[in-house]
Amino acid sequence: MFRYEVPEGAQLIRVWINGKEWQVPEGLTMVQAMWHTGHEVIHGIGCLGGVCGACAAVYRMPGDFHLYNALACQTLVKADMAFSLIASFPSQRANYNIETLPDPKEGLFELYPESATCRNCNACTEVCPQGIDVRDSVWRAVFGDFKTVTEETMSCVMCGLCVSRCIAEMAPHEIALYARRAYGARELPFPENLKVRLEAVHAGSYDADLDRLGGLDPNLLKKECETK
Repeated sequence: MFRYEVPEGAQLIRVWINGKEWQVPEGLTMVQAMWHTGHEVIHGIGCLGGVCGACAAVYRMPGDFHLYNALACQTLVKADMAFSLIASFPSQRANYNIETLPDPKEGLFELYPESATCRNCNACTEVCPQGIDVRDSVWRAVFGDFKTVTEETMSCVMCGLCVSRCIAEMAPHEIALYARRAYGARELPFPENLKVRLEAVHAGSYDADLDRLGGLDPNLLKKECETK
C-alpha cells in the first residue's frame, strides 16, 4: 500500500472518502489522499487509467448543501471535505472518418442525432469542472459553428460529467470532440511549418539521427533525452 511520508509537524485533517472517515496530511490532492489511505486508484501512464479525465469527482463541504464537481488530480482536500470519485458514464461514441464525410455539418446529425434535442437546461455547464460553457458549445455545434466550439472546449478533458447530468441523454463531450475534429480536418488551414517539417521527414532528413538513437543502450538513451 502506497502512503505519503508525513513530515514531522505536518497537520492532519479529517476527510470522508466514499463515506468513511480518514486522517490525511494537509496539502494533498483528492487522488493523493486516496493513495495515502490505501484506496486502489490505478496510476496509469500520464493519468489515471492512461487517459486524462479519468478522475472526475464530486464533493461536499460542511454546512454547504451544494454538490461540487472537480477533477481529483488537481483539487486539494480541505478539512471535513466529503468526496468520491465518479465512475465513467457510458456514452455512445460514433465511428467515422472525418476526412471522408461528405458534409461534416450534416454528419453531426447523422452520427449524433440527439445533438438537436438539447433542452437548454444548462445542467451540463453547471457540472463541468473545467468551467466550459457546454450548453453553448452544443448549440453552436448544431448550427455548424465548429470554430467557436473548438475555441470553447479546448480545455475539455473528456471526464464525461456532462453526460451524467444531461436530461436529453446526449454526450456533449463527444459532440464537441467531433466538432473539433471536423474543424481541424476540414476548415482549419494546414500549418505551413508542419508541412515543411513533414516534407523533411519524408525526405529522410532525420533518418541518420533516428538510426543512431535506435542503436543506443537504454541508459545512454535516457541520459541523452535528459540533457536535451
